Amino acid sequence: MRNDLPAAARSEPEQVRDWARAASIAVIGAGLIVVVVWEAGTADAAHSLLGMGIATLALVAVGRAAGLRLGPTRRPLPENVVILGAGDVGQLVARKLLRHPEYGITLLGFVDSAPKRWRSDVRDVPVLGPFEDLVSIVRAFAVNRVIVAFSQVRDDEVLGRARALLDLNVRVDIVPRMFEVMGPQSGLSDVEGIPLVGIMPRTRSAVCARLKRVIDVLGASIGLVIAAPVFVWAAWRIPRETPGPVLFRQTRLGEGMDEFTMLKFRTMRTDTDPAPHRAYVQQSMKDGTTVGAGELYKLDRGDDVTPTGRWLRRTSLDELPQLINVLRGTMSLVGPRPCLRYETDHFAAHHFERFRVPAGITGLWQVTARGHASFAEALEMDVAYARDWSLLLDLSLLMRTPAAVLRQRRGTV
Repeated sequence: MRNDLPAAARSEPEQVRDWARAASIAVIGAGLIVVVVWEAGTADAAHSLLGMGIATLALVAVGRAAGLRLGPTRRPLPENVVILGAGDVGQLVARKLLRHPEYGITLLGFVDSAPKRWRSDVRDVPVLGPFEDLVSIVRAFAVNRVIVAFSQVRDDEVLGRARALLDLNVRVDIVPRMFEVMGPQSGLSDVEGIPLVGIMPRTRSAVCARLKRVIDVLGASIGLVIAAPVFVWAAWRIPRETPGPVLFRQTRLGEGMDEFTMLKFRTMRTDTDPAPHRAYVQQSMKDGTTVGAGELYKLDRGDDVTPTGRWLRRTSLDELPQLINVLRGTMSLVGPRPCLRYETDHFAAHHFERFRVPAGITGLWQVTARGHASFAEALEMDVAYARDWSLLLDLSLLMRTPAAVLRQRRGTV
């Protein structure tokens, strides 16, 4: 999206990279001054400058974090947008725009012939006309922006229309080919005017991996201490509501597709049939089905979910026992959702990249989409996280998770 869009509309690592870069510049500058003064033998001045450097770091970090926090409240100017191409990719873009009104975008419709199949959540978005009428449609509907998704129109024809739109002062965004393999940190360079999209090498620093584990152990330990009253309450409440164990145990796949036993508070009756979830996953991967009244991976199962379980799901407190998994090293605080073995039957080849990193309690799709993502969309976000993992991304997602949970709770009460 545009650089002037709210932070929520931008890539996840980018939101923390800005303030981290500014803070680093402040520290490096202060450090250089301290070294010069120290070598000159003025220790008192060096101490003062060191204090100033630390204060500068704190102010820059706090100021930048406050800017990111307050940024989404400044709504951008509304834009009238049409999508060129009403196929699967165009409809996916439309769905994401409709799910995020904070982008300040009014989606007017598609420019294309009617597709053979519609996503259920974009059926109400009209087809405004064929590609040949693009320029007249832009003028008639006062369109500010055209997003070019994949269509049946030849590239040279699209190129000609795009140049005409630029002459009309209309912004043109293009969904790149092979976008599935690109991540949030993909860069743009050029060779004598020819733009190149760079895909960064997917290597993990051993030091950063160890730091991630340290953060996991400390975070899970503190979390378990704070959550102790919830564990005591759940141990009393859950068995009294429906017979059965307090904890739900299920075999999941973690890093390297290694199996482990994932723990959660039990939220359903013990005789619940898992077949509906299998059917949902298969249908979602087939046609992009989205969640309805329930939540992603926690489908609305009517009487199968207990009253206490429904509340635990809505508040995400049913996930607290996974802190034990984190201490055991089978999960991380942040990472892709631990999936079931049969779900991999529907994976495309690139989906297995999600197993490059440890499974997590929270992650990219949990923060950005919560219950608004389909199984297939959440899977793509897990892959994007695995491709562009960094400690800064983890910290950003951890800090944003409480707000995301509260938003989800308000939206389901």
